[in-house]
This record gives sequence, structure tokens and C-alpha cells, in this order.
Amino acid sequence: MNEQPLISIIVLNYNAGELLLNCINSIKKSIYQNLEIIVVDNISTDKSQEICKEKYPDIKLIQNKKNFGYCEGNNIGIREAKGDFLVILNPDTIVEPNWINELISAHNEFGDGLYQPKILSLNETDIIQSTGNMIHVFGFGFARDKGKKNISKEEHIEKIGYASGTCLFTSKTVFQKVGLLDDFLFLYHDDLDLGWRAAQLGINSYYVPKSKIFHVESYSLKWSSKKFYWLERNRKYCLLTHFSKSTYKKMNLSLILVDLFVWAFYISKGFLGAKIKAELDIRNNKELIEKKYTELENLKIISDDKLIQEFPDQIFVPTNVSQNSMNTTFNSILTRLSKRVKQKIS
Repeated sequence: MNEQPLISIIVLNYNAGELLLNCINSIKKSIYQNLEIIVVDNISTDKSQEICKEKYPDIKLIQNKKNFGYCEGNNIGIREAKGDFLVILNPDTIVEPNWINELISAHNEFGDGLYQPKILSLNETDIIQSTGNMIHVFGFGFARDKGKKNISKEEHIEKIGYASGTCLFTSKTVFQKVGLLDDFLFLYHDDLDLGWRAAQLGINSYYVPKSKIFHVESYSLKWSSKKFYWLERNRKYCLLTHFSKSTYKKMNLSLILVDLFVWAFYISKGFLGAKIKAELDIRNNKELIEKKYTELENLKIISDDKLIQEFPDQIFVPTNVSQNSMNTTFNSILTRLSKRVKQKIS
């Protein structure tokens, strides 16, 4: 009799090609054996899902009739999962053999939570992509240590802002408490939203350094106008749905100042259209946002002021997104405004 709990691994595919096959192959080499592998396909045209099923007939393939996006695509897999534990894993990843064992071990120690491994670059394996993701008070989400060299040092499991959707491990119980991924978000900041909602219920997120995976970042959109649109629209959505009206009112002036800087940033990148589209989308979905706000406000156990005090004052922006001079200026402004907001709300 197998005493290991069943773990369902959900891999959402959209034209990932060879990356999908490499990902499944690495999962198959896991030391942990009691696994259910579910590939959910968002109507790929490269036939990668069919090739994968042929090569690995024991995987469960769910073929969607349309592209449901990252959130609902993964939700379809979550609903079908039979495991006590679940992993959401990007198809452009390679996992180390002991990755699951370390995540399970962390869960045994810390209990219900959202867990992520150390994420390294697949193309430059000594470069870090994330040692845990953090939420900023103005709705920005960022990965710690992104782009830094992976120096051998002693690391411990630690609490973070939210677990990266690149590889997110949790129990079915947590999804039952927190809810599934918000399908309005479609893609980007879905993990930030999930981690924030969990934190409001007293469920923490953790970074597990001994669990390691390798990731090809943004194989589909890269740093494009489309990606910036989703990031900005969903940042605004999270602010409007997660903060109470009282908190938002106290932050209003600072939010306006930050927004002016964001406008300048988008114009400098040539993405003015993406920013305008994001703003219009938020305005056009006021009723949906209000409904989500009320739902989350009624569930909230941990107050805004308590959560906000744990948010970092600075954010980390990779140099391939913005120049160092702009990063320094932006962070200087953000830090002052963040500290002012924390004083106002506490």
C-alpha cells in the first residue's frame, strides 16, 4: 500500500512545443512517485499536447475547446485533480528530482499555505528568477533576487508575499478555503491575487530553497505591450478588490502620484495604448469589481493595516524592463510614499 499522498500536477499548455515534453520528462524523474500528471491544453495549434500524450500515455490530457487563459485553464485542471495536494506548474520548466519531497517536507512543517521552490533560469542555470515573490502596497508584484547569481549559501524556508504561479504547491484544502484562480485576471498577477486573498484569511506563502526548478521566462508574450496591459489592468483590479474602501481613501493621493509615474513609464516604453486600454477595462468592469470587492471584504480575517506593514517599501524591477536610473528614481518615490501610507493606515 502506497502511504505517500497523491499529488496532482497541473501543467497548462499553449503551444509550448518541445518545452512541454521536456517538462513532463523531468516530472517523470521525480523521486516522489505517487503523482497524477494533468496536461490542460488551451487549444494549441502546434500539436504539442498530442505528441505529449503519445509519448506519455499515462498522463491525463484535458483538451479545451478554446483558450481559457492561465487562470481558468488551470482551474479546469484543479477541478479534475484527485490529489490531496496540487501543483500548478508552467510547461516551460524543468524540475529537479527531489523538488516534490522538499515541498511536502515544508508543508509538513508549516501546514496549510502556498509554497514555491527556488526558481532558476533554464538558459542560464546559475541565474535566479525568484527566491519568493513580494506584494507592494501599490499593487506591484515582484520576484526577489531576479537576475542575481545563485551563490551557494545557507537558506531556510521563509515566509514571503506570495508563491509564484510558475510553480505553486498547496493542498486541496487551501483552494477550498481561498477559492480558485480569479478567471477575470486571465493571466498575470493571478498568483499575487491568490496569495493576497490567502493572506487575508491568515494563510501564509513560503519560499522553499531546497526545492529547485528551472524556468524559461515568458515563452509566449515576453516583455510586450500585451503583457504590460495585463500587468497594469490586473494591478488596478487587485487594489480595488483587496483594500477596503477606508484603506483606499487614505491611500488615494499616494495612488494618484504613483499612477502619474506609471503613465510616464508606459509612455517611455511606447506602451501608452496598453495603459489606456487597461484603464478603460477597469472602468468598464465596475460592477464586476464591486461584486468581487464585497465578496472578499466579507471573508477578510486579517486587516489591511496588519498586512500592509509586512509589505516591502521598495520593488525590484529587472534591468531588461527599465534602466537603473529610472529604477532608482521610481524606488525612491515608492519608498517615501509607501512609508507615508503605512503611517496613515496604522
